[in-house]
Amino acid sequence: MSDTVRFEQLTAVAGSVSRETFDRLNAFEAIFCRWSRRINLAAPSTLSTLWERHVLDSAQLLRLAPDAGYWLDVGSGGGFPGAVLSILLAEKPGAQVHLVESNRKKASFLVAALNEVGVQPRVHARRIEDCHDLIPTPEIVTARALAPLPLLLELTEPWLRQGAKGLFHKGRDYRREVEESGDVWRFDLVEHEDKVDAAAAILEVSNPRRV
Repeated sequence: MSDTVRFEQLTAVAGSVSRETFDRLNAFEAIFCRWSRRINLAAPSTLSTLWERHVLDSAQLLRLAPDAGYWLDVGSGGGFPGAVLSILLAEKPGAQVHLVESNRKKASFLVAALNEVGVQPRVHARRIEDCHDLIPTPEIVTARALAPLPLLLELTEPWLRQGAKGLFHKGRDYRREVEESGDVWRFDLVEHEDKVDAAAAILEVSNPRRV
């Protein structure tokens, strides 16, 4: 796939993006593949579609909160969406993206990869629960492939209760997760179309209350 096509795909889902940011995302993709040979960042079978399945899927969050400058990604894993958002927002004055990843090998990868592409890493190698008092309430909390929605709400409640909005990637069973959450939670919900995976959705969650 040519760089021209990839750049067009990126701007289609994320909005206006500089060529420098695009180059950084390409570099991050290459670093990710290199590290994946040594530590388990992603299934080897998915590396050939990393751009579409992971980079673009992460980048689309930017269009849902284009004015937000303070983001928190929990359970960051190999950097989706947190590292991608860090790169996309690197040129935005005053923007910050914090990444929480308790696996120290993955946290080390995130620090090394972001440094290598010239983006300041803000990586916390801690459990999410240990960061509630450490990281001030962001504008947006993100999570992708981390936990079922009921547990995700529990993990992020301290920030959501203080006014943050959650943008959570969810797969084809997201409606079941929303229904199951109703046993414990009430919350405001907006379902956004996933621009990369037609069967999935991005759930915008705010104002959680325990039943």
